[in-house]
Amino acid sequence: MRLCHMTCCLLFLALFSVDADAGTFTGTIREISPDGKNITVYSASRKKAVTFPVDGRKLKVSINNKTGRVSQLKVGDLVTIFTSTSGTPLKIYCREPLGNKPTRRPTSSKKKTSPKTKTGKSSRPNAVAGNVPGWTQFLGPNRGNRSMESGLLDRWPDSGPELLWTARNLGEGYSAVSIADGKVFTMGTRNGREIVLAIDLQTGKELWATPNGEIFRNGQGNGPRSTPTYDNGKLYSLGANGDLSCLNAQNGQSVWKQNILSTYGAQNIQWGISESPLVDGEKVVCTPGGSVATMVALNKQNGSPIWLAKVPGNPKAGYASVVVATIHGRKEYINFCHNGLLGVDAESGKPLWGDNNASNGTANCSSAVVFKDAVFYASGYGTGGALLTFSSRDAKPTMVYKTNKMKNHHGGMVAVDGFIYGSNEQILTCLNVRAGKETWEDRLNGDGKGAITYADGRLYFRSEKGPMYLIEANPKEMIIKGRFDQPERSGNQAWARPVVANGKLFLRDQDILLCYDVRK
Repeated sequence: MRLCHMTCCLLFLALFSVDADAGTFTGTIREISPDGKNITVYSASRKKAVTFPVDGRKLKVSINNKTGRVSQLKVGDLVTIFTSTSGTPLKIYCREPLGNKPTRRPTSSKKKTSPKTKTGKSSRPNAVAGNVPGWTQFLGPNRGNRSMESGLLDRWPDSGPELLWTARNLGEGYSAVSIADGKVFTMGTRNGREIVLAIDLQTGKELWATPNGEIFRNGQGNGPRSTPTYDNGKLYSLGANGDLSCLNAQNGQSVWKQNILSTYGAQNIQWGISESPLVDGEKVVCTPGGSVATMVALNKQNGSPIWLAKVPGNPKAGYASVVVATIHGRKEYINFCHNGLLGVDAESGKPLWGDNNASNGTANCSSAVVFKDAVFYASGYGTGGALLTFSSRDAKPTMVYKTNKMKNHHGGMVAVDGFIYGSNEQILTCLNVRAGKETWEDRLNGDGKGAITYADGRLYFRSEKGPMYLIEANPKEMIIKGRFDQPERSGNQAWARPVVANGKLFLRDQDILLCYDVRK
């Protein structure tokens, strides 16, 4: 055994001889950026994660002692990365866990498949081609409000999960965060201006801040409401006064900018533009709610219009964000505007349908929840929710039911296995989507109104009063798995959505952003 071990070490050194002053970092791949240009590796022994830029054309890779490629690496792999003194990766050595028979990794364009269990189900149900999508936009991957993370804590200590860092000097606002390329992006205010910020994912240190427009001021709270969207090295941010910007995500330099209200004949709404822009292919999609266009699709490279959707009646913008649906094979953009829910053809911008059964006349805030050929949406102010179905590609929606058991104000909803979880005003509720009936409800001792997201079988619920809850996504009963009070609470309502990504929980509260470790 000793001789075998020495042989393996010699082979390892032969494959990867490095300069004496080069560094090494061993750990598990936690994230691979969508463009494959950055890999985040977590070291359990050092209790830290590092994001490395990788160049697939120059970087040497060995997988199980055989020459490999960067594109063959996947989340969960154990790797050692050799770097230059400046931290630039030179070589990557990847090895399978001991006791596992090495498997051949695809090098062709054939579709990758997840390993199967004896039941035929994927043993990694959240994996997509070996990669775990990050949180590059509001509501996360596919705007489903569901994190694709796994291996998270199934119960929190009484004091809550470990607080890793606190970022400060963010200013005012209710923006949540997006995460990509080893950075956390959000919006705030500083020196009399609205700003877009980038923060280091590992340390919480500010990397850059770029002015985006004038500060929106309102009795319910000043500052921006939306979350920046990351796409292929660019960051798209929409301010509360309608200032839409495209920035270089690496350094914050401006690429292009326009005001969607003045450009498309719209006026600001009472509590400020709150929509987070959607990036889909070459399009940036948002909803100015103007006389020139209700919804627009812009070229993401320069901001020029691809199409303008002018909905009859010229409805004003609501406070929700666009979601994507495929209804009987047709791709649609759906948003909740001031007058109701509407669908637009994604390719042409043609208005397709509208519905106001779950719309109120004050503020429609929560994005719709999309199923296969059905859509559920809800609002507060005593209104409730409605389930819509579509009998064919060109059919108008049919309301299956309307319920007063999901009067969701602004904290959003999440669908899990045929059930919707969210706040019914002051009551956290689980709703059977098909039947429209609640299966449980709980006031959480007065904390039951708030914002929700989902990760790894559990609900992350943030009461607008401040307390943070971990709850089983169990449709039969409400089971609390953890609760803690956020430190340094501001005097404002905790309306910014919680985000779970990269094994971390992010909570924005006005001037500060807190990052917690929620991985096992």
